[in-house]
Amino acid sequence: GEHLRICPQGYTCCTSEMEENFANKSRSEFEAMMKEAGRSVQTILTAQHRSFDSYFQDLLNKSEKALYDAFPSIYGELYTQNMKVFKDLYSELRRYYRGSNINLEEALNEFWTRLLERLFKLMNPQYHITDEYLDCMVKHAEQHKPFGEVPRDLKVKATRAFIAARSYAQGFLVGSDVVKKVSQVSLSHECTRAIMKLMYCPHCRGMSSVKPCNNYCLNVVKGCLANQADLNTEWKYLMDSLAVVADRIDGPYNVDTVIGTIHMRIAEAISNLQENKDSITAKVFQGCGNPKISTKGSSSEDKKRRGKVPLEAKSSAQALEMLVLDAKGNLTFLKTYWVTLPGNLCSKKVMASSAADDKCWNGMTKGSYLPEVMGDGLANQINNPEVEVDITKPDMTIRQQIMQLKIMTNRLGNANIGNDVDFQDTSDDMSGSGSGDSCPDDVCGKRLSKSPSTRQPETHAIPKQSGHGINGASSRSLPSAFLLLLSAAFIAAQHLWR
Repeated sequence: GEHLRICPQGYTCCTSEMEENFANKSRSEFEAMMKEAGRSVQTILTAQHRSFDSYFQDLLNKSEKALYDAFPSIYGELYTQNMKVFKDLYSELRRYYRGSNINLEEALNEFWTRLLERLFKLMNPQYHITDEYLDCMVKHAEQHKPFGEVPRDLKVKATRAFIAARSYAQGFLVGSDVVKKVSQVSLSHECTRAIMKLMYCPHCRGMSSVKPCNNYCLNVVKGCLANQADLNTEWKYLMDSLAVVADRIDGPYNVDTVIGTIHMRIAEAISNLQENKDSITAKVFQGCGNPKISTKGSSSEDKKRRGKVPLEAKSSAQALEMLVLDAKGNLTFLKTYWVTLPGNLCSKKVMASSAADDKCWNGMTKGSYLPEVMGDGLANQINNPEVEVDITKPDMTIRQQIMQLKIMTNRLGNANIGNDVDFQDTSDDMSGSGSGDSCPDDVCGKRLSKSPSTRQPETHAIPKQSGHGINGASSRSLPSAFLLLLSAAFIAAQHLWR
């Protein structure tokens, strides 16, 4: 066996060509194991996203359909002549949920402004109302509150619900994408040799039925997946953050109640305007002056139907509760994926022998394996007896994915306290940094931040929930811009290492 380059150079059944073929085979098989393990996690995460996305879109669709079905009977021309205003609102809500760079509060403000302008003209057809006059009326609208408290109340509740919903849905996709990219990282040359020695060198020694020692397998796989294990800290934070936002979605930001009743809140607002039409018109005239009399003279307002059609919201609260329970169970199951992966691969894929077995393959012969098992992560591989690992050169692809986890966790932390988040920085070329040693305040903080929100005053902090290991998010969440600077600094450091 003097010709062997990887396996022990004793008596052997293998030629050099066989050894090379075994090395290629072991590499492809191990990479396939990684991808298969990753696909099972991706399947869970994408299924959770699909379930929630379907539920949320259905809520929005039912609300819109209820509006289209009922409003013509209730409001007549007030609705039919302003149908586009309502369609545009639901279109903007969907675009926001899907991740478009839309300011949700501004979109809602724009809806109420456009609706007020249209309805004011329709309810006062005897006057010639110019665009300049409407501008004046809108300036006084906040003071007169023509729609009552509905716009403000809906803005507070809808923004919280939509911010939480889209961050929650995005979190599952980001997690799945990280697993996919990390599972495709190729093995190093040193790792290929170690995997070959683990899996196929027993064949070259005529011991094809002898299983690898479990601790020997663990050292090989922990060395080969050292960079992947460094995902563990940020991965756990993401899983915890998703669980916290899940509680918000089924709790104080209840999407079933808020999203499923948007049409009812709009109807309530319009009714308030109709009931207070005379006093509101008088206040507008007082502030903006009397508009000129129109020559058309007919009253569209009189043409509206007077019949009242009851608007209902069919609750799907039980379905939401089941979705959240299922999600939280899966998130708990996936939290330790990266650090339990070596053990799972050794026991289920490599079929390693038990830890106490003294008749297993130890890398040289059949016997017990004496070296201790290394810890998880890159820094713990400095003395790995089976794989030569350069701990000064982290894998950049994996470091980029660690940064993606940080960014997504930061978004979820903001969503947890009702702060809007920018989805513009989700590009694949986002550079990464190390996994960090401390738990982000926005996930693991022991108390909910009492700092004022950076958004408009309508978005208030939600009181602390009880009964959860993670209570809330801190207002000290890292802004995405800072994370970008951090990643740039890390890339610079990489060039220095090289």
